[in-house]
Amino acid sequence: MSYVHIHTVSVHFGDCDPAGIVFFPNFARWMDQSSLAFFRACGVPPWRELERSRGIVGTPLLETQTRFIQPATYGDVLEVHTRIAEWRHKVFVHEHRILRDGELLCEGREVRAFVVRLDEASGHRLKSIPVPADIRTLCDGPRAAEDAGRAGA
Repeated sequence: MSYVHIHTVSVHFGDCDPAGIVFFPNFARWMDQSSLAFFRACGVPPWRELERSRGIVGTPLLETQTRFIQPATYGDVLEVHTRIAEWRHKVFVHEHRILRDGELLCEGREVRAFVVRLDEASGHRLKSIPVPADIRTLCDGPRAAEDAGRAGA
């Protein structure tokens, strides 16, 4: 069983359109927040620290897919359940399930890559690198076992 991190979001009036329904790009914003929160919960150092120590800038989004099932509105408290669905050589797939009181509202899938700067002088060009083994171990390791242990208790 892969580790699932739960990121809580409070929906505000400004997150909604004039009809009071969450404006769809906000779901992407919350999935992006949950992606970072997932790594932090697994014990991965902040991206700024990884860039200084190893040159890893972060995990930019390469591809995204979203399915909307039910609307949300201001005042709702949402849970974004995030896990790594698949590790590949240079990319990984994050899956997100957004729930309100246990009801599935939205599902998202993101393909991301770990990247370093290709040209230090320009600061803009990035290059993907193989998924760092130590980061994968943090994400698959003890927390996954702890999560499985809690589920069985």
